Amino acid sequence: MVKRLLPLAAMEKILKKAGAERVSDKAKIALKNVLEEIAEEIGAKAVKLAMHAGRKTVKAGDIKLASK
Repeated sequence: MVKRLLPLAAMEKILKKAGAERVSDKAKIALKNVLEEIAEEIGAKAVKLAMHAGRKTVKAGDIKLASK
C-alpha cells in the first residue's frame, strides 16, 4: 500500500489551475511523486538549518532558505 502525503485531488487542482483541461491519473501520481520528493529534500535541509541555529523548531525562514 502506498502512503499518500499529498492527495491526488490537489494535484489535479494544481494542473487545472495551470491550464490543463483534463488530467490523467498517471499525471496526478507523477506530479505527487515529484512534489513529495522535492518537499522531503527541502524539509531535510530546513531541519539542518534549524539545528545549526541551535533550535529544535523548524521555522518558515528555514524553509524559505532551504528552498533556494
